[in-house]
Amino acid sequence: MVVEAGGPLHLVSRSEAIDEISTLTGQNLRRLRTRRGYSLDRLAKISGVSRAMLGQIETGKSSPTVAILWKIAAALEVSCGSLIAEPHETALHVLTHAKAKVLSASDGRFQTRALFPYESERKVEFYELRIAPHHAETAEPHRPGTVENLVVSRGAVEVVAGRHAPQILGEGDAIIFEADVAHSYRNMTGNEAVLYLVTRLRTHCS
Repeated sequence: MVVEAGGPLHLVSRSEAIDEISTLTGQNLRRLRTRRGYSLDRLAKISGVSRAMLGQIETGKSSPTVAILWKIAAALEVSCGSLIAEPHETALHVLTHAKAKVLSASDGRFQTRALFPYESERKVEFYELRIAPHHAETAEPHRPGTVENLVVSRGAVEVVAGRHAPQILGEGDAIIFEADVAHSYRNMTGNEAVLYLVTRLRTHCS
């Protein structure tokens, strides 16, 4: 539910939120792609995302998964958040749960909710992750210099980053690692796991 100043309460459905994500992503993708001087074919070759999929995203006909967003962001050398950036930023921004931008992968078994207002120049991003029971999600390497700081709020999760030994985190445990290598998160319990993730780019890599 969203309270608009001077106006009535407005209920926002999850489908409306998904449509908003698709629209914003399409607009931003086109803007960032053309700013780089890339054609759809060129971006498809660099990102590994098909031209058809890129075209569907730009026209708002397809809502990309987290994995696809990371691929596109890496190819354009921008943050993942800038692909679904709000057009304006205010001094105070309330992020209601009802209007949350939730991205999903693996048929909904891995969900990511942004806990920050998007802006193109942001170097720090804050997310809530939800992982279905016993599900393992693999993420491709992010931009060089990307660091992930992860804390487990509920459940037990195994984190593997590159060639490092698997690390098992319980509730309240945290881990920091370089995320420019393939990495994965595996829910080791029979209940949904909830994690909070902060990603940042080292300033010397910006």
